[in-house]
Amino acid sequence: MTTPCIICVAITGSLPTKADNPAVPTSVAEQIESTHEAFEAGATIMHAHVRNDDETPSSDPEKFARLKEGVEKHCPGMIVQLSTGGRSGAGQTRGGMLPLRPDMASLSVGSNNFPTRVYENPPDLVAWLASEMKTYDIKPEIEAFDLSHIFRAAAMYEAGEIAATPYVQFVMGVKNAMPVDREVFDFYIHTVKRLFGEDTPWCAAGIGPNQIVLNEWAISSGGHARTGLEDNIRLDRNTLAPSNAALVKRAVELCDKYERPIATWQQAREMLGLREVA
Repeated sequence: MTTPCIICVAITGSLPTKADNPAVPTSVAEQIESTHEAFEAGATIMHAHVRNDDETPSSDPEKFARLKEGVEKHCPGMIVQLSTGGRSGAGQTRGGMLPLRPDMASLSVGSNNFPTRVYENPPDLVAWLASEMKTYDIKPEIEAFDLSHIFRAAAMYEAGEIAATPYVQFVMGVKNAMPVDREVFDFYIHTVKRLFGEDTPWCAAGIGPNQIVLNEWAISSGGHARTGLEDNIRLDRNTLAPSNAALVKRAVELCDKYERPIATWQQAREMLGLREVA
């Protein structure tokens, strides 16, 4: 298998704090430094949330702007993907950073249960976020927590609400949502290829100890992989991950195992149909 593997590093998220793992980067300066280390280790997409000074989630466009500027300066060519997830804000505040024109942004197209709440993505908000991404030439990454989300993304693509073929990421292992199940995973792949084409790139993310499981399933199946401290703060049950870069290196080792070259940022941009770097 020779298709280069794109590694996405989800550096912070909305939930992990330094009390959980001191390596979680919460300030913008820490996030830039952590992203740079992950970039050097092999990551070509940076998926970002931002935090307030007290480590609570934020959707402050100014913080996103400083993070984007710093990553573009210190990691030239790296794909910047900003989160529009619901833990960081409500309603259209979730898309307040989209005028910054990142390369990509996450887009959850349907609702589902999370461990202690309903992750709400009402149709009108989804349509608005997709419209903003189209306006600012931002490629959405569809975060599929359920099979229906893949079909919804297909319907939006057919209706012209999404400008280019969606990049779908399977998220598995969130409590009360889709568990880690190999037959479901394989059917997800089959569904993406059936709806969008045999050569359509896709990605997978696993939560907690399932991160390494989904990394291996995705890499061995020709897909792309997400890792990082947002989803998992440990190397194993007894060992905290010392950095985002350490989790990226673990994915790189799996790529070596399955003879998958690591995608350069140039290759990743070409595979995902992203605009050229200015």
